[in-house]
Amino acid sequence: MSHPHPELTEPAALADGAVRVVALGGLGEIGRNMTVIEHQGKLLVVDCGVLFPEEHHPGVDLILPDFSYIEDRLDDVVAIVLTHGHEDHIGAVPYLLRLKPDIELVGSELTLALIEAKLKEHRISPYTFGVAEGDRETLGPFECEFIAVNHSIPDALAVLIRTSGGTLLHTGDFKMDQVPLDRRITDLRAFARAGEEGVDLFLVDSTNADVPGFTTPERNIAPAIERVFHQAERRIIVACFSSHIHRVQQVLDAAQESGRKVAMVGRSMLRNMGIAAELGYLKVPDKVLVDLGKLAKMPEDEQVLICTGSQGEPMAALSRMANRDHKIEVGTGDTVLLASSLIPGNENAVYRVINGLTRLGANVVHKGNAMVHVSGHASAGELLYCYNIVRPRNVLPVHGEWRHLVANGDLAVQTGVPRDRVMLAEDGVVVDLVDGVARIAGTIDCGYVYVDGSSVGGTTEGLLKDRRILRDEGFVTVIVVRDTATGKIAAGPEIQTRGFVEEEGVFDKVLPQLERALEEARNNGVTDAQQLQQIIRRSVGSFVGGKLRRRPMIIPIVVDA
Repeated sequence: MSHPHPELTEPAALADGAVRVVALGGLGEIGRNMTVIEHQGKLLVVDCGVLFPEEHHPGVDLILPDFSYIEDRLDDVVAIVLTHGHEDHIGAVPYLLRLKPDIELVGSELTLALIEAKLKEHRISPYTFGVAEGDRETLGPFECEFIAVNHSIPDALAVLIRTSGGTLLHTGDFKMDQVPLDRRITDLRAFARAGEEGVDLFLVDSTNADVPGFTTPERNIAPAIERVFHQAERRIIVACFSSHIHRVQQVLDAAQESGRKVAMVGRSMLRNMGIAAELGYLKVPDKVLVDLGKLAKMPEDEQVLICTGSQGEPMAALSRMANRDHKIEVGTGDTVLLASSLIPGNENAVYRVINGLTRLGANVVHKGNAMVHVSGHASAGELLYCYNIVRPRNVLPVHGEWRHLVANGDLAVQTGVPRDRVMLAEDGVVVDLVDGVARIAGTIDCGYVYVDGSSVGGTTEGLLKDRRILRDEGFVTVIVVRDTATGKIAAGPEIQTRGFVEEEGVFDKVLPQLERALEEARNNGVTDAQQLQQIIRRSVGSFVGGKLRRRPMIIPIVVDA
């Protein structure tokens, strides 16, 4: 398989008639999906999503794709095609449109409704163009045909992109559920027609490529959800993604059957389900849905709450309930249903929430002990079918961590795609399609862009490292007062610590060593405050690392008096 090497350099100019593909996110990670396709001097963007931070990103709210590759060419962007409405595919759109608000957004009815609601919060009025499966639209030099695919959110689309330099098929996120709840299956006939026409580059969802067989149909989990409802003694609290319309539909149906009422908790949940109901994608049974205040006055064995927080997000409703930091108090006899799968990297946070809820007396039902969730992504068996139907000339696995990308590439090879025609790339790697042959042409700078409160892009890896040190190791402050006339130490050194548990007086041992170092510096004519700070930092750091085996942040302060 062709794959990136560390020695890759910036790519040469794109050859006449060729097609260039650069992923700015989504390769080697779960989330931040964004692909830029270039042809005849124009750019087509497919998806523009976010990645959610992990524990080693303290203080970070969201992680965006790096737009610097296209920032100077925004006038060349003909459109942003959105395959579906999940945050990892649409969440970064507001930040890209801040740079150029009039870029056209192309997507299905539900997808555009979700992004329009999000953009309204950012005070951006977008230019949108709605499409449906079977539609063909010309966007600059790209002719796009939209194909229905089944996923864990309604109205998802794959996109077949025809250019004079070759044809690309991008699956978006998809699976091949043959009996979906909305009866909208992945259109394999359209995939087959594309294959007969000839697909030069197949960009394929890799998320479940290492899972054997076929993804379980959504309908198969209904009995497990109904069983939870029948066995629950008191309240039922269901946590799922705020965009998982199919799962909310199943919960509403189970509530109606068991005579319970439902209230939704959380701004994003209320917004998204309101949109889905208004457009007809969510069928709300009569008199089942009530507001939270009315639900609280009902008997507890008639209450169902639907909230966010299935991934252990610290500020989500479920995490706050587990920490007793929410007006809804979980107690003995309550049932909590986690109706989602674990996103890689969130395991510790989710198990912390499960433990917290269990400690409060709740019965926690999750994918590990009941079949209450199925994946929205095609497993290996489904991907093999797709490769055999499409018969692509070249393959670029997308949307997954390295293990997923490699597994997907292996599946392509099993179906007859030559190994050197499978491009294993990571974010920023440039793939050129020239005369029907794909090759890796180089790499561009492509890092993480952090959203930290109101700051976008201001947070650096160095700042995150400092935060991690403060969180994990604490800090030591050393204050020295210097007589400006003589250069001698007038007071101190005084050492103060925070988040640093040691015996009282432990730093007394380093004070003589520090005083000698400062006196030696004065004798050597050192007067610069920054140089003195470095001497303090080295002396204290050496002591703390060698004697205490800790690496706190050391903050030296030199005050002239």
